[in-house]
Amino acid sequence: MGPLHTYQVNVDWTGAGETGTESYTSYGRDHIVTIEGKPDLPGSADPAFRGDSTRYSPEELFVAALSQCHLLWFLHRAAVAGVVVTGYTDRATGTMRVETAGAGQFTEVTLHPRVTVAHDVGEEVIADLHQQAHDHCFIARSVNFPVRLVPATTRIAEPA
Repeated sequence: MGPLHTYQVNVDWTGAGETGTESYTSYGRDHIVTIEGKPDLPGSADPAFRGDSTRYSPEELFVAALSQCHLLWFLHRAAVAGVVVTGYTDRATGTMRVETAGAGQFTEVTLHPRVTVAHDVGEEVIADLHQQAHDHCFIARSVNFPVRLVPATTRIAEPA
């Protein structure tokens, strides 16, 4: 077994107001996520659950974590393979099912990465790099639902 990594995050609820959790509608969902040495991250519930749409929800951050993890592993595997990536964007989507009792879970996340490379590289090479990234992503390996990949056609960077 390899080394263990530990992560510390502080979450402080700021939505108690005057009455706290006197009722489901009496309290705010706002909170601050703090990680030492980094800017605070304003969080709230999804607007569907009485949250503030101007703040980050855990569901959004969860989808973002899957996308970020894939991005970072893809760049790593590309560098190892000698593929020069000059651009990468992803429009990730996540689907969550909520049951009648209120509990729920994600049913899938789909990554839509668009990669730009410096030189012509076959789509099969890019597809293999995506698969390697997926196979290595810590977050994707930790979830119990499919993380799907629908990559866009690779673009070749235009000369400056």
